[in-house]
Amino acid sequence: MDALFWYNGQWLTDNPKLLGPADHAFWMASMVFDGARAFRGLTPDLDLHCQRVVRSAERMLMKPKLSAPEIETLCREAVARFPAGSELYIKPMFYCADGFLLPDAEKTQFVLHVFKVPMPGTQGFSACFSEFVRSWPNMAPTDAKASCLYPNGQRAIAAAAARGFDNAIMCDGDGNVAEFASSNIWIAKDGIVATPVPNGTFLNGITRQRVLALLRADGVDVQERSLTRADVEQADEVFSTGNYGKVVHVNRVEQRELPYGPMAQRAHGLYMRYAESQA
Repeated sequence: MDALFWYNGQWLTDNPKLLGPADHAFWMASMVFDGARAFRGLTPDLDLHCQRVVRSAERMLMKPKLSAPEIETLCREAVARFPAGSELYIKPMFYCADGFLLPDAEKTQFVLHVFKVPMPGTQGFSACFSEFVRSWPNMAPTDAKASCLYPNGQRAIAAAAARGFDNAIMCDGDGNVAEFASSNIWIAKDGIVATPVPNGTFLNGITRQRVLALLRADGVDVQERSLTRADVEQADEVFSTGNYGKVVHVNRVEQRELPYGPMAQRAHGLYMRYAESQA
C-alpha cells in the first residue's frame, strides 16, 4: 500500500473522486491543506499541523466539522496502518463542495490523504532567484495554507527547472527575499544565522518556528530580519526548513556552490533530536 485516504467515515486505498465542475472548490479554489510527516515512528508537531489546517479553513470562509484533535486521531490511525517506520506525508484537507461566489461554509468537507514518500538525503538541492514574487496579505489569503497560493510557486519551480535548478528563491513585492518556492529560507554568515522576518507574504512555517526556537535555545545567534539577494549570494551557508524535508541544505545558489555547513548540520541535528524526544 502506497497511499491511504479517509473520507466520509471510510478508509480507502484508491484515490476518491470527490469534485465535479459545479463544485465550489473545483472552480473557485475553496480548498486548504496541511502537511505533516511520519518517519522512524515519529510524527513531530502533528498536533500543530492539525490545528493549522482548521485555522486555514476558517480563514478561507469555511466551517470545519472536525476539530484538530479529531483530525490528529485520524492521522495517527492512518500512520498505524502502514508498516512500522514508513516515511509518510500526512495531508489533511478541507474544501467546499457548494457555493457560488462565496463558499457554502456549512457544506465544508474533509478528506485525509497519507502516502509514502522518502525523506530527502544529505545531497541538498540547488536554487536560483526567481522573477515570480510572493503576494502581500491584502492581495491573497497568505494567512492560510490555501491551495490557491501554490500555482505561482509552481511557475517559479518550473522556470528554475528549465535552467537546471531544483528550486527557486522568491522575493516579496519590495524585492526582499521571502522564501523558497516550497519552504522557508535561512542563511548563515560568520556564525550568525538569519531568516526573513515574517511580513505576511509567506507562511511562518511550523518547522521554521521549531528550528528557530531550537537554535536559540542552543545558544546560536539567530536573527529575523529583511534579507536581500546580496545577503543570500554572500552567505557561508544556505538551508531550508519545511515539512517535506525538515532541514535541508542548499548545495548551489545560481552558479556558486555551497557546503553542507556547520549551522545547517546543527539545525538538522537539533530538529531530529527534538523529534525523537516527542516519541
